[in-house]
Amino acid sequence: MLFPDFTLEEREVAGQRLRLRRGGKGPPLLLLHGNPQTHMMWHKLAPVLAGSHTVICPDLRGYGFSGKPGVTADHAPYAKRAMAADMVGLMRQLGFPRFGVISHDRGARVAHRMALDAPEAVERLAVMDIVPTIEHFERTDMAFAMGYYHWFWLAQPHDLPERFILRDVEDWFDMHTSREPKDRGFFHEEARADYVAALREPGTVAAICEDYRAAATIDLVHDRASREAGEKIGCPLLVLWGAKGKIGQWYQPLELWRQYATGPVTGGAVPSGHYLAEEAPDAVLAALEPFLA
Repeated sequence: MLFPDFTLEEREVAGQRLRLRRGGKGPPLLLLHGNPQTHMMWHKLAPVLAGSHTVICPDLRGYGFSGKPGVTADHAPYAKRAMAADMVGLMRQLGFPRFGVISHDRGARVAHRMALDAPEAVERLAVMDIVPTIEHFERTDMAFAMGYYHWFWLAQPHDLPERFILRDVEDWFDMHTSREPKDRGFFHEEARADYVAALREPGTVAAICEDYRAAATIDLVHDRASREAGEKIGCPLLVLWGAKGKIGQWYQPLELWRQYATGPVTGGAVPSGHYLAEEAPDAVLAALEPFLA
């Protein structure tokens, strides 16, 4: 059984329904998943972290079984600013005005924006396998365009990518999650079932595309404004990336993140591909332990 002793709940935050799991006791810790997954990606880390923390694992808006705002011309419902506000509101509702954040992939982009917009809420932040969104776009070259082609394909106008994905969502899931080759047994059976079931929920695929459309438009507006205003991450920042993935090949992650932070920035590569928490949980926990202490 995954997530032993965790409760499965639904909360409404500012009119937005959010599915989450909650467990453990101690300082609050928010875990934010990536694309195309749900909170179930934390099934190897959350039970261990719950030994010393109150762990909250939500599905981001548009993902999993949380609410799914519709497609809009400006993509604002899926701006990382809006998604981050959901999470701050959720934690406040649960009684946690200040908390730590562990995040992966798209969830880490939400967490980055949260640390800028609500610095009083984020006590410490761990991001996995990303560099800032604006850096990806402004440094785009052939390697990035080919390796992360989905950034540009999913951002195409509604409903071009949606129509292709919806023809066979499970086949798309397998293709999309195989940036490093893996068989169908890579993800835990229960976690995989949740990911695929969520993709079959009405609105999920469109929401994923809106997430990427927002990244290429309104998120860049917000990111450039923050950069011009000198806004940076002020809390301790842990940066992890998969040694088998692309982030460490394309960038110097620690050096890059230090340009976006005023607090201490630590971290390094983990012996995994993109899905660190599921492929190398022991290594991730070893990095998190001193960071959270």
